Amino acid sequence: MTPLKIGYLLPTRDQAVRGDHDPEQLIDLARRAEALGFDSVWAGDSPVTRPRADPLLLLAAVAIATRRITLGTAVLLPALRHPILLAHQLATLDRLADGRLIVGMGGGFPNVGTEAQFAAVGVAFSRRISRLEESIEAMRQLWTAEEVSFTGRHFDFHDVRLAPAPTRPAGPPIWLAGGGEPALRRVARLADGWLPYPPAVQDYARDLAVIQQSAARTLTPALYATLCLDEDPERARRRLRTSIERYYNAPLEAVETIQAVFAGTAHQAAGWLNAYTGAGAHHVVIRLAADDHHAGLEEFAGRVLPLIRTEGHP
Repeated sequence: MTPLKIGYLLPTRDQAVRGDHDPEQLIDLARRAEALGFDSVWAGDSPVTRPRADPLLLLAAVAIATRRITLGTAVLLPALRHPILLAHQLATLDRLADGRLIVGMGGGFPNVGTEAQFAAVGVAFSRRISRLEESIEAMRQLWTAEEVSFTGRHFDFHDVRLAPAPTRPAGPPIWLAGGGEPALRRVARLADGWLPYPPAVQDYARDLAVIQQSAARTLTPALYATLCLDEDPERARRRLRTSIERYYNAPLEAVETIQAVFAGTAHQAAGWLNAYTGAGAHHVVIRLAADDHHAGLEEFAGRVLPLIRTEGHP
């Protein structure tokens, strides 16, 4: 049996929405997550559409403040950046974390806000997926070779050397988000892990089977899920609505058709998550819909974590 791992998404966006920009609170939450037994902490990326603290700078601080816990991006948008500079940042961050880094990546969800974000930095939204794929290829070469020359559709550079190299010889593992046939093929071809958020466990199981049939390497199946805990399920639903609509600026009914979200009691939440782990998820990244994130973290660790850790999976 593969041990189940549980991650916690640092509430960078929630903090920014409140107008609170103190990074020390986020670092304290990362320290507390480590002390409570979480396996990983994660930070999201959206500099323009949903502004928040820069994930790589924040995780650099978390790397110094922690000792055991894995650090991850959920998810980074590499198409907004040049792969030489991003490879350099990630290699340095992996050194700071002593090899504890996972690089979750995505192309950017197709909506008006994301398109505006790409336009703001001068990158064509229509080319974001090919830039993502080319960036992964270029970064892996930069992490593993002494000197790299690369010619692609988007990037062209010659005789580039990066230092320091990442802690691990192959570089940090790259996990890709996404669902749908093209995204699943991309995960199978390029990724070390899969970090989706399908709202139906049946879809998760089906898509994972598709990926595993043709995966080019051993792959970690993961899940990104939003939870709101309350002993009153109706109140949990109201709180989830407030959190989701503030976070995404979209109705809850629209978001829950494309994302894994849950509102209810701790026992119900554990059952919901256990269905995904039973379908094959080995690493679950939790985004808590909470007003008080310190209290929410303690509640999840004390009331939900023990219940889902008792469940094994193949």
